[in-house]
Amino acid sequence: MDRIVTLPQTFMLLALLLTATSLARAEEKLDCANAITQSDMNQCASMDFDEADKELNAIWKTAREAARKLDEQQHEGDMKGAEQALLAGQRGWIAYRDGHCELAGWEAHGGSMEPMLVSSCKAELTRERTRQLKEFIERPDL
Repeated sequence: MDRIVTLPQTFMLLALLLTATSLARAEEKLDCANAITQSDMNQCASMDFDEADKELNAIWKTAREAARKLDEQQHEGDMKGAEQALLAGQRGWIAYRDGHCELAGWEAHGGSMEPMLVSSCKAELTRERTRQLKEFIERPDL
């Protein structure tokens, strides 16, 4: 007796196969040093930005404490404001980073490479901002 596979069954089998392949691939460790596909490069760039952002967030706490310390050292009310200035600067920097990197992505706007360009730009600028905050923390007057 011949079995006839219907079109919906074919799609279901294909979906199961693709899901199994995706799950198997997700378990593989992504080798970002040797990424070949654009999807892998996009994922690696995103992971690189996430790593840079975690480092920035960690140093941010220390920078904010340093700014508070500067404010505490001031005896006159009009001399305080380091923490507020740091916070305003960080908010402005985030807006700059996001806008600048969105523009950097326009080199491949709408293409599969755009996310990689945006994430790479954000990672680079975030590492630079982390260096700036470290310099602030390491000031001799703190």
